[in-house]
This record gives sequence, C-alpha cells and structure tokens, in this order.
Amino acid sequence: MNEALAWRTGSPSMICDDLTAEAFDTIAKIAYDHAGLSMARSKMTLVKSRIVRRLRDLKLSSFEEYVRLVEQPEADAERQRLISALTTNVSHFFRENNHLELLRTSVLPDLLERAGRGGKVRIWSAGCSNGQEPYSIAMTLAVLAPDIAARNVRILATDVDAVVLNFAREGRYPLSMMESVPAHFRTRFFAPGDQPVTEFLVDQSLAGLISFKQLNLHGPWPMTGKFDIIFCRNVMIYFDEPTQQRLLSRFLSILSPQGWLMLGHSERLPSALAPSFHKAGTTAFQKLPD
Repeated sequence: MNEALAWRTGSPSMICDDLTAEAFDTIAKIAYDHAGLSMARSKMTLVKSRIVRRLRDLKLSSFEEYVRLVEQPEADAERQRLISALTTNVSHFFRENNHLELLRTSVLPDLLERAGRGGKVRIWSAGCSNGQEPYSIAMTLAVLAPDIAARNVRILATDVDAVVLNFAREGRYPLSMMESVPAHFRTRFFAPGDQPVTEFLVDQSLAGLISFKQLNLHGPWPMTGKFDIIFCRNVMIYFDEPTQQRLLSRFLSILSPQGWLMLGHSERLPSALAPSFHKAGTTAFQKLPD
C-alpha cells in the first residue's frame, strides 16, 4: 500500500486545538474497523500530521469537529479519505526484485506453458498502490511470452485507495518514478507522454493484462476463482497479528493448489500457517498440497 501522491501536510499549528487522546482513539477505532489499521497512541503526532490537511480542506477548526464528521453514518467517503491519509503509498517498479526473478526463472514458465495449452493463469497484486507492482509483473510476463495478450493470463490489481487506483489506471508516470525501469524496458513498454522528456505512458499491451479494482482486504471479496500467485507486499505492516493471520488464512483459501504467496521483506508468516507453505526464498512461499 505500497511513493508518488504523498501529500505535504504543512504545519498543523493553524488548527485551533490539539488532537486529544480521546479523538485519537476514535480515529484509531475507525481505521481499525474499516481497514484493519492498527495504531498505538505513540502514533498521535504522525496521525495529526496526516489528517490536518483534511481539516483545512473541509474548513474545520478542530480535530473534534473532524471526529464528529467521520463518525456520521453517511460519511463513508470521508472515512475513505481518512484511510488514504493514514497509509503511505510507497512503491517503485521492480521493487524487491527477487520475487520477480523467482517468477521469471521458476514459477512462470510452467504457468505460461499451461496457458499456451489453453489453460488460464490468474495473479493478484493486493495493495497495488500506484500500479508499479502489477506493471512490473506484466513486463516480466511479456518478456517470457511475447504473445502474452493471446493467452488467458490476467492480473487483478486492488487497493483500498481510489486515488492511487486512478493514477495506476492512467498509467502515466513522471520521470522521477521511472528510475528503476531498465532503459530497454522503457523503450519497449512505455511511450512519451504529453511532456515527452518528463513523463512516460504505459503501453496498452501491458495495461490490457491488468484489471484495477478498489477493494478493502478486510471486507467481502467478490472473486470466486483461485489465484496462482498472490502479491501482498508491505501491506500487513499496518495490521496487528490477529488481523494478519485472518488475512493470510483468506489468501491461503483462495490460492490454487501449489500457488504462490509473496510478502514484503519485513513480513512473516505466523507459526500457525507456516505448515501450509513451503518457503522457497525470501518471503516467497508456495502452498503445500492438502
């Protein structure tokens, strides 16, 4: 949930009052109930700096007013903006590239062969942020299978934040976000944007492989089929252990037999779920047969 679109809050001193412990506890409960975010009181200063811009935008003079607003039953849109403010969308192309190398060398060849025989392959980028992760997966696929568009291979990319999803769908990246893309990939998979020196547009051959959907990982999942690979990297750092275990149990249930789960480098499987997976690399896990 994965660096662009991070807004600058400015100084919170323009707001008339401080964020009280009671107001913080209410915000923390909303964040936990809505999106599973776990925030201790030690994060009060951070939370204050993250939401002060919402107070300015709404012309509110106190955090108490803001809390009363987000508590209203009809304030779903503002609660979503609150969650977006509290999470950090940090990502880049080919981040934690060992996972993509594992896909390229060991995982995708068999899956693509299956797709070449008429089977299907499904990949989920859960917490896709600004889209660099699913586009990196798509580039990896396209290099291995130049005819990838003709095969039944699709990537589902989801995030709780509608703003970053719109950015990802547009596929328009400033030069500052392209530093980790190899030069030959820029030439092959991107075209100059309206500002040809400073921005790049994702080629439609990649965009056609990906469906971007808004999804709260802690709500209902509309997907009915199984996934061969699930990426959920640097998302669970926001969750407490019970929430992590619930989420990972749901991932396990929706993985295909011998499917793959990729976590962030600072994330680990809980001991209760470890027997269900074979560890195949740094935070790369393959589901074991039942």
